[in-house]
Amino acid sequence: MSLMSLRFPAVVRATLVLAAIMALALALTRQDETASTGFATAIDGDSLRLDGVEMRLKGLDAPELGQTCRRSDGLDWPCGREARAALRKLLGRGLATCIGQEHDLYGRLLVTCRMRGADINAELVRQGHAVAYGGYTAEEREARSDARGVWSGSFQRPAEWRKAHPREPGR
Repeated sequence: MSLMSLRFPAVVRATLVLAAIMALALALTRQDETASTGFATAIDGDSLRLDGVEMRLKGLDAPELGQTCRRSDGLDWPCGREARAALRKLLGRGLATCIGQEHDLYGRLLVTCRMRGADINAELVRQGHAVAYGGYTAEEREARSDARGVWSGSFQRPAEWRKAHPREPGR
């Protein structure tokens, strides 16, 4: 007796059809993913250039280059520049593989990058050089509890800082 000759209840048939449709949709979605491997360069704390393409790290938000933060001793420090330095250091370790399929408002590919099996996005948040922004909440909790990076004092969240310091046209 073949599988096709068995009589399945309508619920089982509907479930099998739905599962097949979902598997097809997942396969089609994965085909739209872009994957690039190579030596990447940091543009700022949450964006990079790989194979000539500007990409933004997904799930996090890093301080802007001109942004400063305040340490617990009351002294300001260039947290935006340090975020870029942290990303540069991570990218300087070798070949990065960045995968994504969505784009942000500026047309940049939103990516998750890995190097030697490690998630670069997660590491930036874990080090306190970026905040969770749709992902990496466990890493943010860890950085906050250990007072790493921006969590070592007070700071304005990058999205709030950008609202208070809009870009000039053409920049």
